[in-house]
Amino acid sequence: MNAILYYLKHTPIIKQIAVGLVIGILIASFAPGAIPFVGIFGDLFVKALKGIAPLLVFILVMNAMIQRKDNGDTQMKPVIKLYIIGTFAASLVGVAMSFLFPVTLSLQLADTKVAPPSGIAEVLHTLILNVVDNPVNALLTANYIGILAWAIFLGLALHNTVGDKSKAVFEDLAQGIAIAVSWVIRFAPFGIMGLVAESIGASGLGALLSYVKLLGVLLGSYFLVALVINPLIVYLNVHKNPYPLVWTTLRESGVYAFFTRSSAANIPVNLSLCHRLGLNPDTFTISIPLGATINMAGASITISVLALAAANTLNINVDMLTALLLCIVSTIGACGASGVAGGSLLLIPVACASFGIGNDIAMQVVGVGFIISVLEDACETALNSSSDVLFTATAEFAQRAKGGTLKASDMVPKDEE
Repeated sequence: MNAILYYLKHTPIIKQIAVGLVIGILIASFAPGAIPFVGIFGDLFVKALKGIAPLLVFILVMNAMIQRKDNGDTQMKPVIKLYIIGTFAASLVGVAMSFLFPVTLSLQLADTKVAPPSGIAEVLHTLILNVVDNPVNALLTANYIGILAWAIFLGLALHNTVGDKSKAVFEDLAQGIAIAVSWVIRFAPFGIMGLVAESIGASGLGALLSYVKLLGVLLGSYFLVALVINPLIVYLNVHKNPYPLVWTTLRESGVYAFFTRSSAANIPVNLSLCHRLGLNPDTFTISIPLGATINMAGASITISVLALAAANTLNINVDMLTALLLCIVSTIGACGASGVAGGSLLLIPVACASFGIGNDIAMQVVGVGFIISVLEDACETALNSSSDVLFTATAEFAQRAKGGTLKASDMVPKDEE
């Protein structure tokens, strides 16, 4: 037992995750009877992350507002700008890949009972109403737009009304919940083991074989954005080799998000990584939960690719102007995806409407999306969540580069130097 505890304490978490991944595959392949048991670990891990994330965001953001210096500097505007640029660039990639490798679908699926939003106006309306949600309800339902809004609002109200002793209490509370989150993250190897075993055992890859080309376009777009477009955006801002930072975010944020398939569950992981990168907590405690809500490059790809697949299936000619409109709709829709039950897939009918495609056909396309979501949603979430850290770090590193203080070693976590 002591040897196991020593291994868990002194071995890098990413290596432990790799071991858990291999064990999960072996269990699914050779001991399927054990899947219900090990699957409990995966469910516990995801539920624990989702459970603590709303409280973590609320406490950290409120504390950041209370503790902030009146002359303090944050990089929120550059971060939000990068979020929007990254999401729009991703939609352009999705459209370009769909033109290069056109996909058609076999739309003979059973009708689904879920109802999509009627248009972009409804998406934005829902998003705005979430800002003024009851704060207790926002915490209970993991409404991060509402959590952010109330945390900032209360933090600003308390900033000038509480004394130094009370500020110290909030600081201690923030540190305490951060430690609790670190305990949850240490459970990741067991959680990943359970998630992998359960996923492979339940679905395998057989259900995906009939959609190989569609998956190829989607996954190709995700990887192109992650490995080419995002690094280019980083380079244009910091003027240094972007790949150390890109690999770090993909390895230490993307891997978690791939298996949990939840940007919300990955918020604690991203906050921890930002801390290890030495970023300004006044910025990243706000930008990371905000990114989990509006920075949705993967979602914009999914919306644009599946909408164009529907158009190709119906032999609808899509000109360049309409394609550009689709990119704009995909970007706006992706930013509001978290405010709609079902996420990015239920925003596909909104994009299809720009081609005049009816709701009945569009919802069959949504059904296709759910079939391939075993792999598609995992990769989409990995791109979305890793980009949150990437662009948060890029905004701060760009300021350091302008001041001549950015070093190559800044672009890797402190414990890896």
